[in-house]
Amino acid sequence: MWRGIEVVKNESDPKAPAHVELSEQLDDSVLMPGDVTIDVEFSSLNFKDGIALTGKPGIVRAPRLIAGIDLVGVVAQSSDDRFSAGQRVLVNGCGLSETHHGGFAERARVPGDWVVPVPAGISNHQAAAIGTAGFTAMLSVLAIERGGVSGEVLVTGAAGGVGSVAIALLNKLGYSVTASTGRESEHDYLRQLGATTIIDRAELSAEPKALMKQRWAGAIDAVGGSTLASAIAATEYGGTVTACGNAQSSELHTSVMPFILRGVSLVGINSVFTPRELRLEAWSRLERDLDLGSLESTTSTIGLSNTIAAGADIMAGRIRGRTVVDVHG
Repeated sequence: MWRGIEVVKNESDPKAPAHVELSEQLDDSVLMPGDVTIDVEFSSLNFKDGIALTGKPGIVRAPRLIAGIDLVGVVAQSSDDRFSAGQRVLVNGCGLSETHHGGFAERARVPGDWVVPVPAGISNHQAAAIGTAGFTAMLSVLAIERGGVSGEVLVTGAAGGVGSVAIALLNKLGYSVTASTGRESEHDYLRQLGATTIIDRAELSAEPKALMKQRWAGAIDAVGGSTLASAIAATEYGGTVTACGNAQSSELHTSVMPFILRGVSLVGINSVFTPRELRLEAWSRLERDLDLGSLESTTSTIGLSNTIAAGADIMAGRIRGRTVVDVHG
């Protein structure tokens, strides 16, 4: 028997909040089809997890599902020749906690194409600390690099999971970073990560003009809404802006002017359906380019029994950096 956090929808009232519970008596009969069975050790807490854990709609799309968009552990059994028992592996996204049982459990079974070996230089705990947030940050940095960006890069939602890892990566790679946050208490934290300039999110959250003064060569946005619109409007000629979140809003009211007069590129980042080769590249770069000491200083660890309450905290903006879930805790 093993434990997992289940989200149970109210089928008679689809608009009602789902019931979220820690189930103590699960067994392998509940696992979904897949080539690889994993003894899960760690997961992590992301904004999408917060939505699921608070019973809100939009993430879980099955009547009853184990939550958690990340998992890290050891292969128990595999019919896929690419993986063997005892191998350290991870899964980010790929439908976990949406249509397939996720990582907030002590056991998982998934298709082999979803599974990535944990890089040798990264521990399982560190891989969970990176999680979907860090993976998304790396995908964003890769897009910034492909755009030929050099110089100043804006990071919005800077104290969150994506923002924290993005700042650490950009700093290690030699970029100058402007960090946007609404929490003055996090300024020292952001400077420690490598931010050279900090601006209040209020500067970006007002409705922007079609074009604003050019301030940065690129931007990594995890917020959406008017913040993303402002980031685009203030990006320099030929710059690249990546969009990976909608914590502020999923709507984007902007103008074509930054694109046709300044040649700005807007690149969407989707960590759920990332092709396998790009997943492997991103994790290889995380092993090489992420300061793991910096990561550990921004990471806290909770047990599975505390995860439901932590979901409300991340939705309320009370969590800094990364949170690892020890599924045996």
